[in-house]
Amino acid sequence: MDCVFGFVGNGFAVVAADTSAVHSILVHKSNEDKIMVLDSHKLIAASGESGDRVQFTEYIQKNVALYQFRNGIPLTTAAAANFTRGELATALRKNPYFVNILLAGYDKETGPSLYYIDYIATLHKVDKGAFGYGSYFSLSMMDRHYHSGMTVEEAIDLVDKCIMEIRSRLVVAPPNFVIKIVDKDGAREYAWRESVKDAAVASA
Repeated sequence: MDCVFGFVGNGFAVVAADTSAVHSILVHKSNEDKIMVLDSHKLIAASGESGDRVQFTEYIQKNVALYQFRNGIPLTTAAAANFTRGELATALRKNPYFVNILLAGYDKETGPSLYYIDYIATLHKVDKGAFGYGSYFSLSMMDRHYHSGMTVEEAIDLVDKCIMEIRSRLVVAPPNFVIKIVDKDGAREYAWRESVKDAAVASA
C-alpha cells in the first residue's frame, strides 16, 4: 500500500511518502520514514518490500558517502541516479530488489531535478512522478494542478491535495505522510501530515 510521489518546483524539489509499515493485513508501524537523506542536497524516496527498501537505500547512501570521501567532491544528482540504476540493473540479474525509487536533488549548475527509477532499472528524469497505489490519484491530481515554476506554498498545497485524494479514494489508505524538500539550502524534512485519529492519540 505504498504511496510515494514528488515533483519539481521553482528552485526546489518536494517528495512525499506514506509512513505505514504493513505486512498482509497487519500494520506494524505508522511512523516509518521512507524518504532517506542521501547527502546534503539529495533525497531518495522508496517504495516496495520493506527489507529490500531499507537495505537498498542504505547501500546507496553509504556508497554515495564513500564516493565523496574518496574523491573530495559529491556526486551530482544525475550521477547518483545513474549509479542507483546501475546497481538495480546488476541486482536484477542476480538477486533483484523489489524497490521503486524517486531520487530528488539540487545541483548548483543545473538546479533541482527528480529521477524516476523502478525495480527493473528503468531511469527517467521527470518533472513529477509517483509509485504505489496512491499513484493512481496523486498523478491525476498533479496532471490537473501541477505547473512548472510552482512556489513552495503552491507545492505544499498540491501535496496536501494529493494526500486528501489518496485518503478519500483508497479502500485501505495510509493515515500518515512525511514531506521532505531539497533546494539550494539543502535536503530537509518539511512537515508531517497525520490523520485526525493519530493526532488525537498523540495529544491524549
